[in-house]
Amino acid sequence: MSRTDFNTLLEAGAHFGHLKRKWNPKMAPYIFMEKNGIHIIDLHKTVIKIDEAAAAIKQIAKSGRRVLFVATKKQAKDIVAEKVAAIGMPYVTERWAGGMLTNFPTIRKAVKKMATIDKMTADGTFNNFSKREKLQIERQRAKLEKNLGSIADLTRLPAALFVVDVMKESNAVKEAKRLNIPVFAIVDTCCDPTDIDYVIPANDDASNSIAVILTAICAAVAEGTEERRLEKEKEAQEGIVSEEEGAPKKEGKPRIKKAVKATIDAEEAAVAEVVTATEQAATAAAEVVEAAAEKVEAAAEAQAE
Repeated sequence: MSRTDFNTLLEAGAHFGHLKRKWNPKMAPYIFMEKNGIHIIDLHKTVIKIDEAAAAIKQIAKSGRRVLFVATKKQAKDIVAEKVAAIGMPYVTERWAGGMLTNFPTIRKAVKKMATIDKMTADGTFNNFSKREKLQIERQRAKLEKNLGSIADLTRLPAALFVVDVMKESNAVKEAKRLNIPVFAIVDTCCDPTDIDYVIPANDDASNSIAVILTAICAAVAEGTEERRLEKEKEAQEGIVSEEEGAPKKEGKPRIKKAVKATIDAEEAAVAEVVTATEQAATAAAEVVEAAAEKVEAAAEAQAE
């Protein structure tokens, strides 16, 4: 069953594209018609693309990886902040800091700085500063919170990027493509879908259109997260049951360090050499005894004659 339908998207105004003179020819497959100088998006294809994107993003969430949502335009800010925060995913709604993906370690340092200020406030160190220093630190903390507060729990690069308005967030898309991070995006008729892995053709200027699509995508992420949680609980219960039943554990091969193994091999080689030398000596002694016995027999025969 589809996550959304034609009528819902139609009521939200998702079918309205941009003016005909502003269109991008690469969006031609997703355009249904042109009316009064405005392109109309084919919502049947939009429904299919939403389902494809939702299925892919659900698998990413089910694997335990993170999806970063990016929407800095006025119409999408509040919607993204509300819906994405509810599912516990990171998002950017204020400003895309250059290098947020390609220079991720530096961004993490800024986030750690914010955590350090919080720690200073908690343990009372903050009270030792002068009034002016406190004010400067508070302003710095507020700025970091505004720009990076929503990605404070993003400890590594995201597994995917969801973008509202490809043209406005072109830097985010470029950084994601450089790092081979898949990009999901709401793409309007004036945008270039070339760099987008999962294109959702729809109106990216109407807040209702954005809300409908984000609701479907966030529901898919929530389902993937919930399935992962249930699988973990099931594995934990199976582990407890197997321990209670006394199921024998598989014995792995003993791990031997390389240095110890080399010593053992050298000793075995030395023993093999000694054994070989002993066998050769024994063979030589047996030959000497046989030769002596032949001489004694020959001497005895000579005396008898």
